[in-house]
Amino acid sequence: MAFSFDELTKKAKDMANLAADKARDAAELTKITVAIAGEQKEIDKNYRTIGEWFVNEYEGEIPDAVREMVEAVAASKAKIAELEASKPAKEEPAAEEAAPAAKKCPICGAESDSKFCPKCGAPMGE
Repeated sequence: MAFSFDELTKKAKDMANLAADKARDAAELTKITVAIAGEQKEIDKNYRTIGEWFVNEYEGEIPDAVREMVEAVAASKAKIAELEASKPAKEEPAAEEAAPAAKKCPICGAESDSKFCPKCGAPMGE
């Protein structure tokens, strides 16, 4: 059974078109999935805002149906505050360590802490 070059070319083109179609379908599916996830995030954000408003607005009148969840949120906030307070204090770096000393450009004399002069573009050297 002999294949002609034209048949082989046609089959290769068909396979390439099929692969391109599948890639387009996958890209479209991904685009839709990302859009759905974005909308879900927006819904979650809005529900959170509604919940925060409700709890703040009706602080002393929380219905029994949600009281347990509100108390759980309050407990979590207290735990976060406790954990934040237990973080070790960061030491501030000394001024000479924080910012490198400005160098003087050998060409135009401008000062900068970058590798190249912002005024003339010459290398600042070491």
